[in-house]
Amino acid sequence: MTNTPLRITDTVLRDGHQSLLATRLRTEDMLPIAAKLDAVGYHSLEVWGGATFDSCLRFLNEDPWERLRALRRAFRRTKLQMLLRGQNVVGYRHYADDVVERFVVKAKENGIDIFRIFDALNDTRNMALAMRIARREGAHVQAALSYTISPLHSIDLYLKIAHELADLGADSICIKDMAGLISPYDAYELVRRLKAEIGLPVQLHSHYTSGMATAAMLKAAEAGVDVVDTAVSTLALASSQPPTETIVSILKGTPRDTGLDLALLADIARYFGEVRRKYRAFEGELVGVDTNVLTYQIPGGMISNLVSQLREQNAVDRLPEVLQEVPQVRQELGYPPLVTPTSQIVGTQAVLNVLLGERYKVIPKEVQAYVRGLYGRPPGPIDPATQRRIIGDEQPIQGRPADLLSPELPKARQEASEWAQSEEDVLSYALFPQVAREFFQRRAQGDVYEREIVAAISALLVKNEVEALAAVPVPPPPSAVPPPDALSPWKLAGRQKLGGGWPGPR
Repeated sequence: MTNTPLRITDTVLRDGHQSLLATRLRTEDMLPIAAKLDAVGYHSLEVWGGATFDSCLRFLNEDPWERLRALRRAFRRTKLQMLLRGQNVVGYRHYADDVVERFVVKAKENGIDIFRIFDALNDTRNMALAMRIARREGAHVQAALSYTISPLHSIDLYLKIAHELADLGADSICIKDMAGLISPYDAYELVRRLKAEIGLPVQLHSHYTSGMATAAMLKAAEAGVDVVDTAVSTLALASSQPPTETIVSILKGTPRDTGLDLALLADIARYFGEVRRKYRAFEGELVGVDTNVLTYQIPGGMISNLVSQLREQNAVDRLPEVLQEVPQVRQELGYPPLVTPTSQIVGTQAVLNVLLGERYKVIPKEVQAYVRGLYGRPPGPIDPATQRRIIGDEQPIQGRPADLLSPELPKARQEASEWAQSEEDVLSYALFPQVAREFFQRRAQGDVYEREIVAAISALLVKNEVEALAAVPVPPPPSAVPPPDALSPWKLAGRQKLGGGWPGPR
């Protein structure tokens, strides 16, 4: 075991609430605890990317760029980290190179220090541009291995991919275990070999879904992992990360002692415990451990999306059949790791196969695009019969998918000119045209600031009330807990109908 302290990246401001609260945590509930988070001494805080960008615009009536700027102002000591889906950026399709480049430039300019860049298929061609631009801009480039298990996926394969990422200029390697599939001993061996053969710092990201993540992180620590991802305890466990305090406590007094203050972490946990009560309406269904993930390799968030699709069709009782169908579809499509967007591609096709009573009777356009190679190179060959059923005699493309895309920013600038106030606005429009347009229209009407104004007025009223009561000998009763946020349920508007796309990201 190495004698260097294990570093911690806390995910409470991104993956923690994305996994447990459908990505609904508002900036106004992040900023009051920022000073204490900043004082902990984390390696970094994951605060942006993943589904947060879409959720800000679509559900929270917030500008994701303004969230990032506000967090950057609040965190003076701690590095800020984001999750970037390679050529997919923070969306669900490949974007042209000009969009990827300007997004990375502006993300760095607005406050991101560390870019964790991954591709759902581990196709390094889809990561290369974002990695190069982030490095050019002076950011830390963390290249991620999308970890899964299948007959094709082995430690040797992950080492091969890691060598490619190192050659592309990665500053560190992340093992991104989005479903909680990595076993403690596989974690030990993969970290050991990455450290010995690649020679770059290694970080482990895992979800608690299967119940193995804490043990996996401890074995990874024994193997020399440099950093692990955790979430403060009140937004940990289930489909989130292991609790920060647990890892800190276990390693206390050992050669890998994190040195973090448990009392300070307890204060932060109490804060998020109270905040979480405001978001009860968005709690996920998984409250403990789901070992089905080890059988079906389905992340917890993906199961929630499958349930959502089935509920739309009054067919939740068919979930066991869908869970059996997902591994079959995954095998026929070349064993893609199940992470956005491939989890939605495989999951939607599995639901259709079950509900329609005939496999591949209806094939969504995203599944067709995947088989055509427009998402990249699958880990293994697609079943020939399935390929013919989906695209006939057409041959999949062999090159980098983004090479087929023309620049997109000129059109986005023109179409968004009526509302866009900055280059960041143009990028938001390029990524999510309809959602961004609706957001810009609300902003123009002043609605985007309504919650902030209400919050400011409420704070002033509370301050005045407290001052007025200060001289009263009998203390006032405890404040009532605010009601749950009255937002619409977690789903992508207009995209939940079967055959019309896939459910929202988790």
